[in-house]
Amino acid sequence: MAMKHWVLAAVCGLAATRGGAQEPAPPRNTARETVPALSEGQEPAAVSAPPAGVPAAAAASGTQIPPREAAAARRASLDALFDETFTRYRLPGLAVGVVENGQVVFKRTAGETRAGSGEAVTAETVFKIASNSKAMTTALLARLADAGRLDWSDPVRKYLPRFRMNDDWVTREIQLRDLLIHNSGLRAGAGDLMLWPEPNHFSRADVLAGLAHLKPAYSFRSRYAYDNLLYIVAGEAAAAAGGASYEELLRREVFQPLGLRRCQVGEWRRDEVGNVAQPHMRKDERNIVIRADDKVIPAMASAAAGGVRCSLDDMLRWAQVWLDAETAGADGRPWLSRSQREVLWTAQIAMPLGERQRRWDNAHFSAYGYGWRLSDVDGTLKVSHTGTLAGMYSVLTLLPEKRVGFVVLINGDGSEARTVLNQVLVKHYSAPQQGVSVAALAGELARERGPAAAADKAAPARSPVKPREAAQWSGIYRDAWFGDVEICPQRSTVYFRAAKSPRLSGPLLRQDGRLLVDWDDDSVDAEPWLDFAPAADGKPAGLRLAHVDPGADFSYDYPDLDFVRVGDCGRGG
Repeated sequence: MAMKHWVLAAVCGLAATRGGAQEPAPPRNTARETVPALSEGQEPAAVSAPPAGVPAAAAASGTQIPPREAAAARRASLDALFDETFTRYRLPGLAVGVVENGQVVFKRTAGETRAGSGEAVTAETVFKIASNSKAMTTALLARLADAGRLDWSDPVRKYLPRFRMNDDWVTREIQLRDLLIHNSGLRAGAGDLMLWPEPNHFSRADVLAGLAHLKPAYSFRSRYAYDNLLYIVAGEAAAAAGGASYEELLRREVFQPLGLRRCQVGEWRRDEVGNVAQPHMRKDERNIVIRADDKVIPAMASAAAGGVRCSLDDMLRWAQVWLDAETAGADGRPWLSRSQREVLWTAQIAMPLGERQRRWDNAHFSAYGYGWRLSDVDGTLKVSHTGTLAGMYSVLTLLPEKRVGFVVLINGDGSEARTVLNQVLVKHYSAPQQGVSVAALAGELARERGPAAAADKAAPARSPVKPREAAQWSGIYRDAWFGDVEICPQRSTVYFRAAKSPRLSGPLLRQDGRLLVDWDDDSVDAEPWLDFAPAADGKPAGLRLAHVDPGADFSYDYPDLDFVRVGDCGRGG
């Protein structure tokens, strides 16, 4: 079945690290859940690829390794990978699990839910899975399609009559499937400032209304550009088709029948759920909690795109579901039809195939299905997705033809750790004879970044902007989708404040003759230049924002903002 998707990808034109290291000491506060002990005479399940840890020479030569020895070698190898990743990247918390042939064969956790708290990360610790939520949203839609409640080709306005894109033709023509495959014509991350940084005061109604004001950067259905807002629309379309809120439907159609008992969506209470990982950032060589949860976690507008939280146990169960087409729901019948499974994993739009992916994976195509990334690695199909939020990183990777899957959850600055560990796990199953290691891949990424000269350069000179210097620009500015910001005097400085996004506030500074905002919140790490346009020809003064760092996260969607001045700062500003 999986090979069929390769053929589809090729027909549609979608084809567009090694070394060793000393084994580190095991990390503190670590928990290892071993595979259940085998009874007398029972043998481990056969694996369709040489297990991680089997000597490369033996794997390459076809030498038969006794099953018990192979299982022991696999566990030792995975333990070593886990320990090295956790130690090398100084993570606050890490949870990793591996599924082979329907069985969880490795489960390991280390670190703390909150640095310094003493509360250990376990297999039941709830993490933000971020964009791994998207596959849950598409699974919900597939369940509704199985029930005859919707069809992938239905116009969006069949379910949301007031829905509008910036272009009237696109508004009429856009289908449910288009909401899921990043082909809308919007630039990457368009409108994401209505979702993040959290918490903010934007509702799903605001998101739907804001889409009408986001101008396309490309032609509709012409190219891939990663999008979050349209997954919010998809969640609302599901709610309309299913006759209940997105959150209620996700619990009823996904969490409950599959036994994802720790997954959370919508409003919930932190202490009642318990064992909740908090996000961290690295600062002064320490892991610092950022954006800590309050006692009540509110329902998030972003839920359908990236607002679900789950434990390692939940995500391993989720992996098992996708590796076994016969998975039954609570009623004993298949949870999802084979036809809908096939739709979800069919290549829908080509994705860029980067040089590193070609080199690391020997890849020939890269595409997006419905909530899943599809590609090939060493001659076998790879189905995966990552999830990224401030201080939270996740990845779920499946090699369906090898009946293997693995999950990585991190509650800290884990971008490179996720990339490296996931790739080593992939290669241990797709090409074990290559002996790919954490140290080798980390070294390769360091060489890609080049010398650290940039970090050693003196920081550019910056100076606070005094109220009199910004008098001509001070005032209230409005963008059609983001709402109001004020740029007003505060004591001896001038402050930028977003009305609906409290974390977007900070003083104006001057650097190299330009104005920028230095955000108060250190976790908001993408500073904007402020470019003012004077009032002219009866038009009010305007304001545009641009990234100080061109490589900043695209979800800080400054290029789509277009402010006009609508008022004065007022008394006491």
